[in-house]
Amino acid sequence: MEDAFAADIEKEMRGKLESEWRKRMDVLQTEKQQLAQQRQLVEQQRQAQEEELSKRLLLEKEKMQETLAEHIRRQMAADFENQLRMLQQTNHEQEERLKAARQQELEFLRKEQELRNREEEMEIAMHKKVLEARNQLTEVIRKEEAERSQLRETEFQLRMREMEKQLEDQRKLAEEMKRRAEQGSTQLQGEIQELVLEEMLQQAFPFDTITEVGKGIRGADCIQTIRNQFGQECGKIIYESKRTKDFSRDWVEKLKADMRSQGADVAILVTQAMPKDMDRFGERDGIWICSFAEVKALALVLRDGVIRIAGALKSQENKGDKMHMLYNYLTSSEFAEQWKAIREGFLAMKLSIQKEREAMEKLWKAREKQLEKVLLNAAHIKGSVEGIAGSDSVDLKLLEDAADELLPGPSDNGPLFDK
Repeated sequence: MEDAFAADIEKEMRGKLESEWRKRMDVLQTEKQQLAQQRQLVEQQRQAQEEELSKRLLLEKEKMQETLAEHIRRQMAADFENQLRMLQQTNHEQEERLKAARQQELEFLRKEQELRNREEEMEIAMHKKVLEARNQLTEVIRKEEAERSQLRETEFQLRMREMEKQLEDQRKLAEEMKRRAEQGSTQLQGEIQELVLEEMLQQAFPFDTITEVGKGIRGADCIQTIRNQFGQECGKIIYESKRTKDFSRDWVEKLKADMRSQGADVAILVTQAMPKDMDRFGERDGIWICSFAEVKALALVLRDGVIRIAGALKSQENKGDKMHMLYNYLTSSEFAEQWKAIREGFLAMKLSIQKEREAMEKLWKAREKQLEKVLLNAAHIKGSVEGIAGSDSVDLKLLEDAADELLPGPSDNGPLFDK
């Protein structure tokens, strides 16, 4: 019974202990869970505090960095603005000087262009005057040629009329000579030779005037008035025709007298009988003697000589007076003053060009010095900015590879900096 009672008590006690133990274990588990929750909450609060502290520290750090950067930026900006203001002022002065230089250069180019335009206008006016003078001269020559052609045509018509009249007269004379030839008249034979001589001269020299001397009139048988290609009278040749068996010296004296009375340049004696000491044509006491077969060639040679002598005499007319007038003009005060004015104008133009060239060279030299000064100041500014802000903060490409593109040229107003 005791064992059973002890077993019951033990069982009851064990049940109680187990129940109590379970309650305590539940309480401990609950406390453990609460403690874990408290720790988690504390850890969360700690993390939140750490995050908040980190954020505050980051904000404070950023504020300090911004403050420091703003301070540095303000200091750099102030220095840079001062230097940039000085550089802009210098650049403005340089631009004003460049504008003035360009204006002077444009003025010089304008004057040079005006001078060239004046020279071209003078040259054009000179060409126009030459063309007008040439046209006037051409018109005068054309008119003279037309007048000469008309004169030649008139003379030709007159000669044709004369030839027709002469042919008619020759026909009549031929009939008369035929009638007289039957009688064997020596005088008729001489007249026939005279007519044939005149006809031959008319055919050989159609532009000359062949004048017949009528019967009963003192003088030679015919007179040839020589004219050149322009229709100008150059001289005279008189002809005496003889058809006899014996030569007479009196014919020479008579023809010389006729030559002087007629004012002829040359006298030709056409004879069938030659002098004893002459077997062909030649000159005797200033008179040319030839046969009928030789008269055409002799007349052609003598006519050419008369024309040449007349041309030479014509060219010598008033030569001394012209030389005297030219000498007087070249030594006159009028010519001296005109030449002096030309010389003064030439010297003034040359001096003006020389002065403008010297002024432009001085201007270019001064501009070169100014550019050197700008480059030197830009190098100083670049070194100062790189020393303060570093080489990557501001891009100043004035002295590097971009200098050729950034520097302004003689007629360029481009910027000096990229930024």
